[in-house]
Amino acid sequence: MIRREPTYVVLGGGGFLGVNLCRRLASSGAQVRAFGRRCPFDLPGVEWRQGDFCDTAALASAIGSCETVFHLVHNYMPQSADLNMAEDIQQSVISSLALLEICRRLKVKRIVFVSSGGTVYGPTQHVPTPETASTDPISSYGISKLTIEKYLRLYEHHHGLSFRVLRTANLFGPFQLPGKKQGAIAALISCALRNQVFEIWGDGSAVRDYVYVDDVVDALLLAAEDESEERIFNIGSGEGHNLLQLITEIEANLGVRLAVRRAKGRAIDVPVSILAIERAATILGWTPKTPFAVGIKQTVEWWRSRRIERRVLWEDILATQAARHVDALT
Repeated sequence: MIRREPTYVVLGGGGFLGVNLCRRLASSGAQVRAFGRRCPFDLPGVEWRQGDFCDTAALASAIGSCETVFHLVHNYMPQSADLNMAEDIQQSVISSLALLEICRRLKVKRIVFVSSGGTVYGPTQHVPTPETASTDPISSYGISKLTIEKYLRLYEHHHGLSFRVLRTANLFGPFQLPGKKQGAIAALISCALRNQVFEIWGDGSAVRDYVYVDDVVDALLLAAEDESEERIFNIGSGEGHNLLQLITEIEANLGVRLAVRRAKGRAIDVPVSILAIERAATILGWTPKTPFAVGIKQTVEWWRSRRIERRVLWEDILATQAARHVDALT
């Protein structure tokens, strides 16, 4: 039998969204390669390449033969990016520029980039926020994501490198571990199951748009094949929930009371972030299929049933200490 070369490469394939995307692609029969530093979960049917996003040789090797590149990598989270702005630019923006040059040279057909609907707009009067709203991020993370978007457009203009950008809301669902100080729902469930205190910034009233990971994978696959003139799509639920509502929903599903401690709010947090998703519905034919309560229920069930090898469990336990503070942004 002649071995087929992968058509898709998922950069950041060992992360939360990457794992879900890889598993979906592989289950559909696609040839897929995943690239990342490590993967704590099994990826049946996926070719794994270990490497660092900043290593251009490893990156080029992983991309070789692939027509579609899913760019899911960002080495810093919102709070850590503000504390390490120069490194965030070097590791995320400059490395993404190197990626674009590799893709141009290897004649990649399409790059699908996951940006941040929660940070690129900044505080806005338009809620839900459409793609046409002004972009005034108040975090280094948001600035970096927006900068990468601009370079994607520049490379298409100069070199014809096709791209699509998904500005995603706050993702949640199976395979999300709370080790990067991002992902409020995963951190809440983890703390509740381990009887640990969950610490939040502010009074818990900040409103965020939460979207189930299966729905985001649907959007990624549609964006990879889109032939419209649009380039940027908001991907969210179109509705908002605050952290106190999250806590109530998770407590109801787990049948426990979660211990919460409040800390001072942060300057990088916008009070309300809800995405308008009409463009994705009209152009991509995409709408979220998973209601918030159903997504929470399915996520809780995954946490209860999962069986992860011992080393990952230890990493998870240690990460929970850091995850008591989590970014409510994506």
